[in-house]
Amino acid sequence: MANVYIIGVGMIRFNKYPDRTVRDMAHEAVDLVLKDAQIQKEDIQSAFFANTFWGMFSNQHSIRGEVVLRSYGIGSIPVTNVENACAGGSTALHMAYTGIRAGMYDVALALGSEKITNPNKALSLGAYATCMDVDNFANQLKMFEEVSKKIKVSIPAGQTPPGEGRSVFMDAYAMGARWHMDRFGSNQHQLAVICSKNHWHASLNPHAQYQQLMSVEEVLADKPVAYPLTRAMCAPVGDGAAAVIVCSESYLKKLKNKRPVKILASILGTGSDRDIDAPDIGERLAKKAYNAAGLGPKNIDLAELHDATAWGELHQTESMGFCPMGEGGPFAESGATKLGGKKPINTSGGLECKGHPIGASGLSQIQEIVTQLRGEAGKRQVGGARIGLAENGGGNIGVEEAAMCIHIMEKV
Repeated sequence: MANVYIIGVGMIRFNKYPDRTVRDMAHEAVDLVLKDAQIQKEDIQSAFFANTFWGMFSNQHSIRGEVVLRSYGIGSIPVTNVENACAGGSTALHMAYTGIRAGMYDVALALGSEKITNPNKALSLGAYATCMDVDNFANQLKMFEEVSKKIKVSIPAGQTPPGEGRSVFMDAYAMGARWHMDRFGSNQHQLAVICSKNHWHASLNPHAQYQQLMSVEEVLADKPVAYPLTRAMCAPVGDGAAAVIVCSESYLKKLKNKRPVKILASILGTGSDRDIDAPDIGERLAKKAYNAAGLGPKNIDLAELHDATAWGELHQTESMGFCPMGEGGPFAESGATKLGGKKPINTSGGLECKGHPIGASGLSQIQEIVTQLRGEAGKRQVGGARIGLAENGGGNIGVEEAAMCIHIMEKV
């Protein structure tokens, strides 16, 4: 099995782009990644394209990657279309990695592009429900209700408005947060600390959708969504594209300008039917990733974790083994996860602030880790960063993600 290296990353700023398309955002991301890798489009031997909602919004249900790449001038190569909800981009990278490692290709492109903003806001928010088991959606909601009844944390009056105007995923995340509050004693203030920290990180990231600072008090005072989550704690609707180029070791040796990052582990897994108190998908896959990389949580210098809400970051901080289970809140309050702390997390601003255009989100995490490991992150640079981890969840079935990818990368 061959080693696999990232030789190019590129992304556009995530934002609301009413006049842009999935296609033209993807083209810009390919321009950027080719420039970063310093290769030509003719050098790409295979491509993997991630997108979730293009069919819903513009009727492009099929051959999405072929449409994007042929119109860019890339043809005749294998193109695989990837749909794995929010984990689509990282799944595309996993497939590109697998092709290189198997010796099928020497250089491959992973590309994700998504447009979610729409004049019909209900359509945009409703799209997220398709990332659940649609045929059993009523049962899913019933399960949320039954689990919530077992949680003793009371919801303050007015803190969980009726469900209109928010994604059903916010209810799922809020349920998980209340479960954690009930079992371990975490609190809303700790979630606000995480969110405020990510706003500070995002203020240093020119690719972030939100770049303004927010204090803990401002986060807590923001519009309630589903207790304990306020609006600031939830990733915004937005658009964007990101891309990564990977290559074999033999191909790397041919390149003149080298800033490679080695992939130590690329793990893809799916969720399982489990009780809410049982070990979750993140814990299971993190163990596989660490075993594949030959290291442990203490060796990770920084991480990008899937924080569609601040609760997601707290939860995954524990699942990745960065602190004991139940201590994610105090760990964040200690300053450990901020730039300058012992384990900087979401230096990009995370999905809460960088933005979360589903098919592109996972690759944007890789872009941040690679930029950090190269020492090119500017004001948000993590000093001495050598090993980074990216965890990207996708969809929901039952009480956990339907899919998840974890990548561990090393500076060469």
